[in-house]
Amino acid sequence: MNKEFFEALEKLAQENGIPMELLTEKIKLGISRAVKKEYPDCEDFNVEIDPDKKVFEVSLMRTVVDDEPLDMSEIHIDEARASCSKNAAVGDVVPFKLSTAKFGRVAAQNAKQAIRTELKGFEREKYINQFSDKIHEAVSATVLRVEPESGNATLAIDKNEVYLFKNEQIPGEVLKEGDIVKLYLVDIINPERRPMVKVSRTHKDLVKRLFELEIPEIYDGTVEVKAISREAGSRTKIAVWSKDKNVDPVGACIGPKHSRIGNIVNELCGEKIDIIVYDEDPAVFIAHALSPADVVSVTVEEGEQKTCTVVVPNSQLSLAIGNRGQNAKLAARLTGYKIDIKPENPVE
Repeated sequence: MNKEFFEALEKLAQENGIPMELLTEKIKLGISRAVKKEYPDCEDFNVEIDPDKKVFEVSLMRTVVDDEPLDMSEIHIDEARASCSKNAAVGDVVPFKLSTAKFGRVAAQNAKQAIRTELKGFEREKYINQFSDKIHEAVSATVLRVEPESGNATLAIDKNEVYLFKNEQIPGEVLKEGDIVKLYLVDIINPERRPMVKVSRTHKDLVKRLFELEIPEIYDGTVEVKAISREAGSRTKIAVWSKDKNVDPVGACIGPKHSRIGNIVNELCGEKIDIIVYDEDPAVFIAHALSPADVVSVTVEEGEQKTCTVVVPNSQLSLAIGNRGQNAKLAARLTGYKIDIKPENPVE
């Protein structure tokens, strides 16, 4: 019995990638629950599982009595001396070993269910642990399949599958089986029951992580990303600042022959990226944020509400506002200011 038990245990550990020690504890807990249900009168018992010594024993701790036992918590002295200890005396608590086959059908089913439950709990913990240190990071994933009707995609990160909903995919991109893409790990949702990692390719911080991966000066902290605003699939504005006066933050991001920024744009399916120089002066920062439009002046309004008025040349008005107001909206999100754009010479 023990040989088959431990062979099955080792197989279970290998198939599920579970450390033997942890699996043993989980199964002991499951068997303990089964014993409690089978022998409710006996509160004191011992479950020993030792994979190294191939020991699997379940014992009820029973009190020795010299009259008729009231329940399974007691054992007659004659039976105790015959099956537990020949030196047993009245009042002693002796281990009464149970045959693992003696649990009966109900106990066996109870143990199996408990083991399944504990294994599910371990798999849940294992899943969470594999991703907990990757949350808010960008990782590579391989497309396994794409649902034709919904467009939702299943991808593999290492040996784990994640689900990328259509609304978290970059507008216009077409994912195909075998594609390798970068995903931003947003959060672990429903961790207490059926945990699932929420992933995205539209999140603005995916851009930040891609810049960190591609640009050494950002990775080592020489150049700092101060703010990002994004309309996925269309345009991103990213504000950068250099701690070293000798390092041009924009040039560092672009790279020789646009190699660095080019890799990021390719990953984002051709999304336009405006690299903005951050400035602590809000007026200067707002002017930079409205790039590629030229700005005549910026007047920052005093007060709690962050608002400003920007004057641009008449010829630059449509460029400053952008298609469907995109440039102005992205600049407002980037700077945190409500921006009112006016022409230099209003047409009456």
